[in-house]
Amino acid sequence: MTDPRPPAAPRPYDPERGLRGAMSAVLVLEAITVLLSIPVARNTGSGTGAVGVLLICLLAAAMVALCAFVSRPWFLTAAFVLQGLTVLGWFINPSLGVMGVVFAAVWALLWWFRQEFRRRQAAGTLPVPPPGRPGD
Repeated sequence: MTDPRPPAAPRPYDPERGLRGAMSAVLVLEAITVLLSIPVARNTGSGTGAVGVLLICLLAAAMVALCAFVSRPWFLTAAFVLQGLTVLGWFINPSLGVMGVVFAAVWALLWWFRQEFRRRQAAGTLPVPPPGRPGD
């Protein structure tokens, strides 16, 4: 028996695919780290109650949900807004704010990588993908 469906067309070459994957991975790792701040916030005696825990959970859920929109042009703006909210988490618990500052540095580095990649792409100094591998 043969499959009546035609073979799938190869995916077009996308030079920023790897960078978007790294951005999604950072968002997921940041969400995990934000969720791990809940026990710290509860045990440090900072008075974090149910509302603080709920805000932390909503922040982590927003980070995971944002991964679905990594290819949108407004993605970095939304990621920076979430990053600002994480830094403002300092008012919930200082440990959350410190994590926000650390991840802000990571996001700044990712933004710089993206800008440098696009600059080199416009200048034509990036290597050309090998023929026969359009989806890689």
